[in-house]
Amino acid sequence: MRFETIQNKIDIAKRLDFGSILDRSFGLFKAIWLKGFLMVLIMMILGFGISFLFITIGLIPNPYDVSESQQVGFFTDFYQSTFYNLPQTIIFAPISLGLLAGFYRMCKQADLKEPQDDDYFYFFKGNHLRKLLTLGLIYALIASVAQALFLFPYIYAFIPLSFFSVIFAFNSELSETEIVKLSFNLGTKKWLLAFGLIFLTGIIAMLGVLACFIGVFFTMSLVYIPLYFIYRDVVGFEDDDEIQLIGTE
Repeated sequence: MRFETIQNKIDIAKRLDFGSILDRSFGLFKAIWLKGFLMVLIMMILGFGISFLFITIGLIPNPYDVSESQQVGFFTDFYQSTFYNLPQTIIFAPISLGLLAGFYRMCKQADLKEPQDDDYFYFFKGNHLRKLLTLGLIYALIASVAQALFLFPYIYAFIPLSFFSVIFAFNSELSETEIVKLSFNLGTKKWLLAFGLIFLTGIIAMLGVLACFIGVFFTMSLVYIPLYFIYRDVVGFEDDDEIQLIGTE
């Protein structure tokens, strides 16, 4: 789909129904929870591995080292953490974006009853990988700057940044700049809706703690699914018809 077409759909998007998206998110989660669990598990393993490597070679401080030399003020510690975590974020961002894009691709396959191949690393191949690296760098820089500006800018930027993987998953032929622009346009247009859905599903997903801590890994993928339906209801797919687009009013 062309950039101008998607942009126009975002500009003229009608109000979406919160309850409808939430209900469909639960329905899709029931069908795809195992794939979501594996995606979260892969992401966590790779994330811990990268953190361990960076701590081992001394690029970031050990978070469990509470020596007197590291007992600094809150703001000093906050900004030091933002600075030290930037290289780690730059490396991990393409990985998380690629895995999430693969997950959203599986969401579409399950939602539209398409043949499923369960390829978690689908976007780590060929030209996709180059775009992932660029998008990961942009993501890391924007997130770090927003975090350095403290709480509210980061909360605002979090929603458009969350759409990076959704836009990329279904429009990987677009340039990196176009993907970023569309993510911020869609994220800004549907910011309150997306924030409310992520907040509510995040609380529900955390109930996995009640089934021992590991239960969170099984429920956490629920948080990502509402963004898929926001994208589908606003932009849609080329094989969608009016009957399928039941989430718009």
